[in-house]
Amino acid sequence: MKKETGKKSHTKAMKNMDEEQQEQEAEAASAQQKQINESGSVTTHCQGHTIHCLTVIGQIEGHYILPSQNKTTKYEHVIPQIVAVEEDPEIDGLLMLLNTVGGDVEAGLALAELVAGMKKPTVSLVLGGGHSIGVPLAVAAKQSFIAESASMTIHPVRMNGLVLGIPQTLEYFQRMQDRITNFVTQNSNISKERFTTLAMNTQELVMDVGTVLDGPDAVDEGLIDSLGSLSDAMDCLIAMIGREKKKKHKTAQAKKKEK
Repeated sequence: MKKETGKKSHTKAMKNMDEEQQEQEAEAASAQQKQINESGSVTTHCQGHTIHCLTVIGQIEGHYILPSQNKTTKYEHVIPQIVAVEEDPEIDGLLMLLNTVGGDVEAGLALAELVAGMKKPTVSLVLGGGHSIGVPLAVAAKQSFIAESASMTIHPVRMNGLVLGIPQTLEYFQRMQDRITNFVTQNSNISKERFTTLAMNTQELVMDVGTVLDGPDAVDEGLIDSLGSLSDAMDCLIAMIGREKKKKHKTAQAKKKEK
C-alpha cells in the first residue's frame, strides 16, 4: 500500500511539474509574440546562445511623424532596444534585418553609430532593399550580408520642401554627405572615391542622381561583406558569439592565474 501511495504521489508530482513547464513555455511564447507585435523585434535562443533580432523596415521615421499609411521604423523605439542588447548580460549578439527605403538622415545615422559602437557580435542582413540611409545601417554591423535578390541605392543627400538657395545651404548638404560617406567607408571595404562616384552617377536613375547595386554588385564593390541568406547570417553570428565567449573565458582564466 505504501509503495502504491508513493507511486501515485510521484506521478502526481511529475504531472504538476509538466503542467508548470507547459505554463512557463506558454508564458514565454506569449511574451515573445507581444514583443514582436509591439516592437517588430524578438529575442530568441539558438544553439545555447541568446540572440536579439532587430528589424528595420519601411521608412526610418525621425523628428517628424510620417502619415499613418506609411510603414515606418521609429528611431526612438530602436535606440532603447540597441542599448538594452548591449547592456543585457543574457543577450549574446544582435541580428539586424533590413528592408528599408531610407528616411530621416540624422535618425538613420544615429542608429548606425549605435550599432557600430557595440562590443557584442553584430550581423546585418539586407533583404529586399537597403536604400539611402539604409546603407550606413547595413555596414554598421561587424559582418554584413545581402540576399542575392536584394538591392541598395546610393545617392547624395537631398531635402524635400522649401530650401534657401544660398551657398550656406549647399555647404550644409555637403558636410552632411561627408558624414555619411566617411561612416560608410570606415565600416566597409569601399573607398571614399568610389562611393562618391556611385552616389553622383547621372546615367542610371531617371528622377535622381545615384546608383542601384544588386546583391552581387554590392559585394563586388566592397560595400557588403558577403552574399547570403538568413541561415548564413545566423551561422556567422553564432560563430562570432562562440569566439567572443572563448576570448572572455581565456581572459577570466588569465586573471585567476594572476591572483
